[in-house]
Amino acid sequence: MSVKTIPFLILILLISRLYSTAQAPAIYAFQQDDTLVRNNYLEEVASKKKMLLSGVPKSAASDYKEIYESQFDEINDLVKTRSVTAPVAQEYLQSMVKQVIAANPELAKLHTRIFFTRDWWPNAASMGEGTIGINAGLMVFLHNEAELVFVICHELAHYYRDHTQKSIDKYVETVNSEVFQSELKRLSKVQFGVNKQLEALSKGIAFNSRRHSRDNEAEADRYAFAFMKKTGYDAGGIKTCLELLDKVDDSLLTTLKLEQVLNFDQYPFKPKWIQKESAIFSQLGEDDNQLSKKEKDSLKTHPNCQQRIAFLADSINSAKTGKMFIVNEDLFNNLKKDFFREMTEQCYRKNNLSRNLYYSLLLLQDNSEDQMAVYSVARCLNQLYENQKNHKLGLIIDLEGKEYPAQYNLLLRMLKRLRLEEIAAINQNFCRKYAGLMKDNPDFAKESTKAFQLNKS
Repeated sequence: MSVKTIPFLILILLISRLYSTAQAPAIYAFQQDDTLVRNNYLEEVASKKKMLLSGVPKSAASDYKEIYESQFDEINDLVKTRSVTAPVAQEYLQSMVKQVIAANPELAKLHTRIFFTRDWWPNAASMGEGTIGINAGLMVFLHNEAELVFVICHELAHYYRDHTQKSIDKYVETVNSEVFQSELKRLSKVQFGVNKQLEALSKGIAFNSRRHSRDNEAEADRYAFAFMKKTGYDAGGIKTCLELLDKVDDSLLTTLKLEQVLNFDQYPFKPKWIQKESAIFSQLGEDDNQLSKKEKDSLKTHPNCQQRIAFLADSINSAKTGKMFIVNEDLFNNLKKDFFREMTEQCYRKNNLSRNLYYSLLLLQDNSEDQMAVYSVARCLNQLYENQKNHKLGLIIDLEGKEYPAQYNLLLRMLKRLRLEEIAAINQNFCRKYAGLMKDNPDFAKESTKAFQLNKS
């Protein structure tokens, strides 16, 4: 390269940089994940799977292989498509993990992979071989680091006590037992009512599994308290976290007011979209009051929370001397906001459009100038139109259910009732309303153009 060409190349680079800076910013981009960290995790998972498969008893090798294949398929999907390995989020989480392990040397021997995920449901999970995921859908509800540290300690306790492997061993032992195999042989000779008896047999296994799971939760709570009280965090975070989990299925951070966010001057919101049907046509048992307290609790993502609080009450009250924040309060709160957007976009990418629309509308209701929310709503409504037109709406939206918050059920009811031309009209008026705010954004312009075209078709 000659010396004379260098200034010319510098000029081209400057022009291209200025040009790219002048473009409208992207509506939203995921936090930039560290692919090296993710690939290392995947290698560790593969190594663990190989080790477990090599050590299964020959007498039950097929049962173990089937279970491990299913287990590791889920783990690989979690790491590949849903994990957050972005440096800021990852380093923040690891700061707390290291603090827990430093205060509890017995945990140092565990080889774990702990990360946030983009999943919307309010939960965390120990996958049984060292992988632990803390969902964005849980993080957005937490009030402080103390609650997050309890979650970390609880999931570490599950792995420390080897709960998943013990459950697998118990299941394999049960289905290969003489009693179970004898019952299967008997049923193979039965001519009538065999399905009913097989169902009863499987229910017995499921009941024992749930009871075993409840015992595991109680033990994990006890160990989590023992781990947490040494960290410097306030053990009161255990109580507030469990109280939060007890109610997390009933509502979100705020109430979605569909009548406001989807009301337009030229196309007013129609109450019939969300009103209850008459008793003649309503589904049997629609009234939640018909459910017993036990049945309601069984539908929760986190059942038995009040019981779990009661078991730990005395211990918690005797150890409330720590702090709610130690690492970084501002970063905690910023990550909560980021994760709400992460899980909103993740729902779209995973083709769960009813949740994507729900979260997008909540963002918009909170801030009417939130450009990500505006774009996301317009994009989602266009996708809903296309899927309903192709008779595939049921594949991308949830149906009303007692396990969902009331406001989400209203949106689901509305999506089920909207006619094709109504979706088009809503989106056209929505795009018209926000045209001024989004005038410099080409992504929104495409969705807006499409909305107007669909409303003419």
